Amino acid sequence: MSALDQGYVLIDEFVLPKQVRSVYEEINAIDLPANAAGIRNADKKFGSIRELALSQILIGKAQEFLPGKPSLVRAILFNKTTENNWLVTWHQDKTVAVTDRFEEEEWGPWSIKDGVHHVQPPIAVLEQMVTFRIHLDDTDENNGCLKVLPVSHSNGVISQSDINKMVQSEEPVICVAKARSALVMRPHILHASSKATEPSQRRVLHLEYSSFTLPNGIHWA
Repeated sequence: MSALDQGYVLIDEFVLPKQVRSVYEEINAIDLPANAAGIRNADKKFGSIRELALSQILIGKAQEFLPGKPSLVRAILFNKTTENNWLVTWHQDKTVAVTDRFEEEEWGPWSIKDGVHHVQPPIAVLEQMVTFRIHLDDTDENNGCLKVLPVSHSNGVISQSDINKMVQSEEPVICVAKARSALVMRPHILHASSKATEPSQRRVLHLEYSSFTLPNGIHWA
C-alpha cells in the first residue's frame, strides 16, 4: 500500500488518452447543467464514466492506496464554467453514499442527496478511502483549481473553529494540474477552491474508493 503521508499526491498522465476518450465523447455530446456545481451519481448517468471507474486499471490504482480490495463509493462530475462559477470554502469530505440507511454506532448524521442515502461514517472508514480527482481539462488558479492543506487529514474530523485556525496559520498548496492528471487524496484532507478569475471549462471527474467492509446487506451506492 502506497503511503499518502501528506494526504495527497498529484500524478501526471494518470490516465492515457484512450482510457478517457469515450468519457470526452459522451460528455461533449450533451449540454452539462449550467446551474449545478456537480452531477452526482455520474457512474449511473454516463456509461463511459462507469466503465472507467470500474476498470481494472483504476481499481488497481486504488489498490495501491488502500489496505484491501477497493470498491467504488461515489462518482461526481464537476464542471466549473463562466456561467457556473462557484467557490468552495475549506472543508473535509466526510460523507459516503450507501444503498440503504442502517443503525450503527458512530454512523451519522444521515441525509439524502439526489435520491441516495449519504452518511458521515467513523474516521476509521475515511482512513480506508482514497479519492481520485481526474482532471479532464487543464486547471490552475485562473480557472479555480483545488487547494489543499498538507497533512491536515492526520487530525481526524476537524471542528469548524479549528479549520479556521489552521487556514489562517498554514500555507496551502495550489494544485495546478494538466488534463489527464489526477489529484489523489484522502477525502478528509482539508481542501477548497476559489471562483475562477478567468472562467473556462474546468471539468473534473471525482471518484471515491474504499476497502472498508459495510454491514451485511448494505452496499456502496
